[in-house]
Amino acid sequence: MLPRRTLTGLAAALLATAAAAEARADAAMALDKGCLSCHGDPPRAKAPTMAALAQRYAPLNADELAQKAERLCEHRLLGGIAAHEKLTPEESLRLVRWIAAGAR
Repeated sequence: MLPRRTLTGLAAALLATAAAAEARADAAMALDKGCLSCHGDPPRAKAPTMAALAQRYAPLNADELAQKAERLCEHRLLGGIAAHEKLTPEESLRLVRWIAAGAR
């Protein structure tokens, strides 16, 4: 049987690996959905970069992030943007949370 300290370390490593995999999946989704076409570096037209969005979203709590995601998905945030209009509610929430976590 493994010592408790070893089990705790293994659990922490598994959680870190899972979080990193999730962040990579969210970054891939942002690329696939075209987010980086406008919000990349350099940004297109007046679109904020992902870094600027991350800074803006970082202080928001979970409810505020959910509201931001809902508005984005409902096309009220900046209506008429094709990439925004293609997002499902689940994708929108994942992207907003990923952005708030630093978009990395």
